[in-house]
Amino acid sequence: MTHASCSDPVIANLWHPIAARADIGAGQLCQTTLLDEPIAFMINATGQATVWRSATEAPLPILERYGYVWTCLGEPPPDIFAIPEYAEPDRRRFNAASMGVHVSAPRAVENFLDMSHFPYVHSGILGDESHTEVKEYDVETSIERDEILATRCRFFQPKPSTAADHGVEVDYIYRVPHPYCAVLYKSSVLDEARQDVIGIFVQPMTQERIRAHMLICVLDDRSSDATIKQFQQLVFGQDKPILENQLPKRLPLDPKAESPVRADKV
Repeated sequence: MTHASCSDPVIANLWHPIAARADIGAGQLCQTTLLDEPIAFMINATGQATVWRSATEAPLPILERYGYVWTCLGEPPPDIFAIPEYAEPDRRRFNAASMGVHVSAPRAVENFLDMSHFPYVHSGILGDESHTEVKEYDVETSIERDEILATRCRFFQPKPSTAADHGVEVDYIYRVPHPYCAVLYKSSVLDEARQDVIGIFVQPMTQERIRAHMLICVLDDRSSDATIKQFQQLVFGQDKPILENQLPKRLPLDPKAESPVRADKV
């Protein structure tokens, strides 16, 4: 297989999302960019997805998971991270949005993990300016599972989901099983024993431009798909200008470059 132009072998050999399967019409030729390389993809008349390099027409590996088409410019692993909840039949499962953002992939994931911005960026929805404290939480780096896990995350939210009719303190768990993907588990207002699941799967188009694909996998028999999508698009739409105005656009890897606070622990 032809190797990727990406100079980072870890990133080049990962699966990356390029589109929500439901957004691709049969026979529609689609073009996008992944890691600075133009690629094309299509769903043929029999429902088979194919991906290839635009410059050479060389085929690329393909994987379909969680409603998205994934590909790799290098040598991918057999599969991607597991989200067992996605297989539960009573969940609402779809792509809420695929949004272009002028920011780096690590910055987008960093923002997704940051609870401290809830009261200011998402006031009246995911936060309230009278509840700004980020309480102590735990972070585990698992070599066995190859992910970072943040637990005991708690935050008061006036409108935690479309199914909620009042504000509650929401329990969060964050998983980072991929450098450019994060999965959020938050307590469900309809079932105390289970959790809603929201994922951000970031497609790194260039080092400073992305498409953020938002997975919804929630317990909600009250709201329409359109209402749930509109809610998530409103939330991410509030994040978008913050991300695009953050400098530098690339996440500094030097721990002394930016001053972390408790909210940055994960």
